[in-house]
Amino acid sequence: MSETGNRLRKLLESQNFDPQNYVKQLSQQSDGDRDLQEHRQKIQNLADETAQNLKKNVYKNYRQFIETAKEISFLESEMYQLSHILTEQKSIMESITQALISTDKDETSKEMQAAFPKETEELKQRTLTSLLEKVEGGKNIMDTPGRHLVYNGDLVEFDVDNMSPIQKVHAFLMNDCLLIATWLPNRRGTVKYKYNALYDLESFAVVNVKDNPPMKDMFKILMFPDSRIFQAENSKIKKEWLEILDETKKNKVTKDRHKKEEEVPVSPVRAQVSTNPFDQEEEQQPAGEAEESVDLSLDWIQELPEDLDVCIAQRDFEGAVDLVDKLNEYLKEQPVNQRVKELRLKVEERLRQLTEVLVFELSPDRSLRGGPKATRRAVCQLIRLGQSTKACELFLKNRAAAVQTAIRQLRIEGATLLYIHKLCNIFFTSLLETAKEFEMDFAGNTGCYSAFVVWSKTTMRMFVDAFSKQVFDSKESLSTAAECVKKAKEHCQQLTEIGLDLTFTLQSLLVKDIKAALQSYNDIIIEATKHRNSEEMWRKMNLMTPEALTKLEDEMRSCGIASFDQYTGDDCWVNLSYTIVAFTKQMMSFLEEGLKLYFPELHMVLLESLREIILVAVQHVDYSLRCEQDPEKKAFIMQNASFLHDTVLPVVERRFEEGVGKPAKQLQDLRKSTRPVRINPESTTSMV
Repeated sequence: MSETGNRLRKLLESQNFDPQNYVKQLSQQSDGDRDLQEHRQKIQNLADETAQNLKKNVYKNYRQFIETAKEISFLESEMYQLSHILTEQKSIMESITQALISTDKDETSKEMQAAFPKETEELKQRTLTSLLEKVEGGKNIMDTPGRHLVYNGDLVEFDVDNMSPIQKVHAFLMNDCLLIATWLPNRRGTVKYKYNALYDLESFAVVNVKDNPPMKDMFKILMFPDSRIFQAENSKIKKEWLEILDETKKNKVTKDRHKKEEEVPVSPVRAQVSTNPFDQEEEQQPAGEAEESVDLSLDWIQELPEDLDVCIAQRDFEGAVDLVDKLNEYLKEQPVNQRVKELRLKVEERLRQLTEVLVFELSPDRSLRGGPKATRRAVCQLIRLGQSTKACELFLKNRAAAVQTAIRQLRIEGATLLYIHKLCNIFFTSLLETAKEFEMDFAGNTGCYSAFVVWSKTTMRMFVDAFSKQVFDSKESLSTAAECVKKAKEHCQQLTEIGLDLTFTLQSLLVKDIKAALQSYNDIIIEATKHRNSEEMWRKMNLMTPEALTKLEDEMRSCGIASFDQYTGDDCWVNLSYTIVAFTKQMMSFLEEGLKLYFPELHMVLLESLREIILVAVQHVDYSLRCEQDPEKKAFIMQNASFLHDTVLPVVERRFEEGVGKPAKQLQDLRKSTRPVRINPESTTSMV
């Protein structure tokens, strides 16, 4: 840029630049229109230069813009996943904290009860006695030994039908029953309540009532066929009632079960003499073997449920499965009693939680950027838990989603071949990695291999959809389509390294589109040949320059016609018609592209297309021979017919046989039926 241009740029870029003052000064200093025009041209040049620099900078940084946008998108996805994981971890930690707090409370109460068992029982019974003294008609309740108070409080009873308040009651929850007492309107001394009903804990069920303002903080007691609804003072008291009622009912069931197990009926039995020697052996067995027990007092067994919770929260899946295997190994040859069943119930609940977490790890909602190896951890633990079928299903769903995402994120390029090259690299590389990872993870589960084969075929259909949409739906040339199909076949052959051959699947999915492409290109060649035939003058070709003649000879040699030199003359002349030469090049090109697309299902399609194309040229030559009267032109037409019959058609037959692996009888029959007759120029008979 000149010095004047630099000064002008600095002036326009200055912060104090005022356009109106600048124009006013410029108009005062200029001598006429010419100066203004020159100044206007300078400003225009400066604007063009600035626009050009801006465009260069945009092109220079275009790739960085794209990469930055991709990274921002990936970062946003990762942040969303991280937020989801943190929320999940928070909820798990809160549940563990609540569980630990309740466990500490239970352990503390057990320790206190173990330290002061008699005092605690006596204290509860004294408390219940003092409270029942305030209930009219409740003196006989304490006749049952071992009965003590667990919880009590005021409640309001509502009508079940119209949800209107009926009366205020006081409920006494004992270790084996529930007492409902109503308030007395006229108190007499210490008596405040009147006996209403007494329910055994096993005779009713407790149901939470959903809040529906103003009806809230309610729960229902179901005693078939009746029911009663009570309202607590607030939600906290309601929650306490529900929890304590549920816990007390469970404690009573457990206590009754233990009591039944401890009760061994003893009755005098008259000895009977048996002649069975096995009965005598059984009688000689010690009585202790009949009631063989399992030692579950080991520290690691007592802490097993809590350790499983910690492993799940810390995502230590291997440690959790190791603990389960250790327990199963310990209990494998042990007898099954009630304590073992209860322990297994606790462990099964943790196993269900562990399975849910592992299933979530394999879900397509998780990040798919880690590849197949990222799923190995969850898959292996599911297999160890005996859920290989579920692991196989989730693994294949995860990989299908990953492949689909990768195909969707692939940017459609302007060049179709470049896009197909990237598509094949992404798809077949993912398929190969998935197959290797599947073989590693499911090496001992041969029953899952059939599922992988079915998945591979389904995924191949996804690839073919994207492939056909870009190659065939966009009406690409046959040469481009042939190169794309050839590239896909080459990548498909790489899968044979691991024993997976999907070539037939690929061909069966592409056969419809390839048939349509061959037929479409066949129609194009026939129309072009007919158009050239309509303008045929039967004249020799004059290529004007030796370079053009050399280029044509090279093209013919590349088509397989090595003896083309005998049809060339002096001074760049070719003793063939332009129509015949153009037809030869176009048909040989169609043959080469068709062989790239070839597989057995397309044999007859390609053969019929070649036959139709050849017939168009042969029939035109035959018609010209019959109609032409000029002896010189007739001789020239006969020379072109001989070129087609003796040179071109044998090359087509030989190249087709080389590409397919077997001779084409239809082409041989066609050449025999179009054999030109060697006659004198005056004859009108041309071809048989």
